[in-house]
Amino acid sequence: MGASYRQFCPVSKAMELLDERWTLLVVRELILGSQHFNQLRRGLPRMSPTLLSRRLQQLTRAGIVRREEDGGEVRYVLTEAGLELRPVVEALGVWGTRWIPDLADPDLDPKLLLWDMHRNVDHDALPPQRTVVAFEFDDVAPGIARWWMVLSPGDVDVCDDDPGDEPVARLETSLRTLTEVWRGDRTWARAVSDRSMRVHATTDVASALPGWFLLSPFATVPRPTSASGSHARVPEAAH
Repeated sequence: MGASYRQFCPVSKAMELLDERWTLLVVRELILGSQHFNQLRRGLPRMSPTLLSRRLQQLTRAGIVRREEDGGEVRYVLTEAGLELRPVVEALGVWGTRWIPDLADPDLDPKLLLWDMHRNVDHDALPPQRTVVAFEFDDVAPGIARWWMVLSPGDVDVCDDDPGDEPVARLETSLRTLTEVWRGDRTWARAVSDRSMRVHATTDVASALPGWFLLSPFATVPRPTSASGSHARVPEAAH
């Protein structure tokens, strides 16, 4: 736990635990359904494994997380106290969407973007058979520019190595463009229309593709249009 603020205020007592670097993001990942160490690592790709282990231990000692082991497999699950942090995390996400809209280039990460997207696939809209979608980013280093998402009934995986299946669709775009689409800052249709995203697929697949990927849970949060916040704009309609 972090250094004490030496205040009896419950906000200060909560922040002694929660304001340490990465702590709330670990909680965010657990809320989103990650339970295994490697899953947490994929949602927090820039957090060192050593620090992740330390934060999980701190959260476990604080009664926020419960460590479960079954046949050598370790799971981390939120306790009742941990689950009560969901509205806190969601409120921070809403606030950050409304009031901190700017994204610097270092904020963009293809691994994290596709990991987030894979958790928000509409399985009811997918084809019944194993399907692969390829992504090619034109504004990142060649070593991290090509990705694949393997869509199967009830399962989705993200690959940075070619899975071997012929993709039904290939998206050529910038990492910034796809991130903005995912966040709800622009629509899929507008990105295709202005050619900032090029979709190579048959007509029926190209038409269905936007429906396969749900947007960020914060995509529909209204954004202020002025510094005073007296007027708000609603994000473009999904897709």
